[in-house]
Amino acid sequence: MSKDKYIISRNSTIKDALKQIEFNKEGFVLIENSKNQILAVATDGDIRSGLLKGVTLNDLIDKVGNKNFFYGSKNTPNEILLKKLDSSIKFIPVLDHDKKLISILSKDSFPLKRESNTFYRSKSPVRISFGGGGSDVSKYFSEYGGAVINSTISLFSHATLNLNRDKKIRIFSLDLNDSVEYDSLANLKLAESKSFSLINSVISAVNPSFGFDLYIRSDFPMNSGLGGSAVVSSAIIGCFNQLRNDKWNLYEIAEIAFQAERIQLQISGGWQDQYATVFGGFNFMEFNKNQNIIHPIRMPKNSLLELEQSLILCYTGGNHDSGNIHEDQAEQTKTIKTKDKIKKNVELTYKMRDYLLKGKLHKLGECLNETWKIKRSLSSKISNERLDEIYSKAVDNGVVGGKLLGAGGGGYFLFYTNPFDRHKVMKWIKKENLIYTPFIFETNGLQSWTVRN
Repeated sequence: MSKDKYIISRNSTIKDALKQIEFNKEGFVLIENSKNQILAVATDGDIRSGLLKGVTLNDLIDKVGNKNFFYGSKNTPNEILLKKLDSSIKFIPVLDHDKKLISILSKDSFPLKRESNTFYRSKSPVRISFGGGGSDVSKYFSEYGGAVINSTISLFSHATLNLNRDKKIRIFSLDLNDSVEYDSLANLKLAESKSFSLINSVISAVNPSFGFDLYIRSDFPMNSGLGGSAVVSSAIIGCFNQLRNDKWNLYEIAEIAFQAERIQLQISGGWQDQYATVFGGFNFMEFNKNQNIIHPIRMPKNSLLELEQSLILCYTGGNHDSGNIHEDQAEQTKTIKTKDKIKKNVELTYKMRDYLLKGKLHKLGECLNETWKIKRSLSSKISNERLDEIYSKAVDNGVVGGKLLGAGGGGYFLFYTNPFDRHKVMKWIKKENLIYTPFIFETNGLQSWTVRN
């Protein structure tokens, strides 16, 4: 739309204005001063009304102009502009802060909002595991089959992705309290950064063709037994997935996270962490050589709320190296005795599933105690004197059962307690200078979204 055909000087005559209106065929002109500021609007109706009142064609157009006219700005919401066009107004001049004309809106000329710069965000939850640990490792379940039960809770890893015009890659990790910059993806793939190895491996697996800034932060300590590495990986992949037209599904995202950690980095471990954080909710997972199946556990609401109140998440500190523990456990798994223990753990997992569905929560607590006894016997690295003492004292103070989460060696204990023993357990945790971490069950898994910048 040419703006010039709508503008006329305030020193022009009414006759000149009528010629301009005839030329633009829109029924109006905008009156401007010597500084190109729009002062008024004159329609053919305004001119006709002026002529009836005695104004002549040779009078200045300024005489009939409407100085109290509606106009918009670049910041005027479309809702307001559309409401005006939906009433008696047929056109709306859009002016800048100096009242100079930017454009003219009408029912036939109303441009859509231009596409803004965007950035991409995601969050992925951690999981607490109840049973079946060790059976989600490929070498085991390919021969014997495996099963685990876990649920995501309200602690998350968060990722934010902002694209760059150059090819540079900048990563900022609040968890590591560090940042790193690469000139290109090729340089990232060649880098030997121990602290950023997981993040770099995930980015290498995604293989982006552009530069970006990536910000990562988590609500939980590193190496705490909550499946955190899979959670961070999932959050990063979720951001990149927002850029795809053909988006990866949940299974594919879990597989990419598994590939980055287990295949590319060769960190020993199982499959459950990746599925848990991506799918979210309370799940019973079965593993075999042909397929991995995620079965949501649909508990009665009262049972779910009661279980939430009966569980205590207790941080012991003592971050662990899950890869080394898994390697030691894998070595032990070569023996028939260890395989039999894992098989018993799987059998307990099926019992736990039934107890959860039937609301027999105290039985679940007792199973946790049995699970812990089996787990700590799988490798000498899983527990130690301090952890054994913590568990023993927990039971003395009202805990029915519990287990160390993750590979072991430190991190979080999950305890189950009866309602009227909870206060006693909480007092004991405080007395021992351990850390109680409140949580609620999280029904959602990985969540990603796009934001206008």
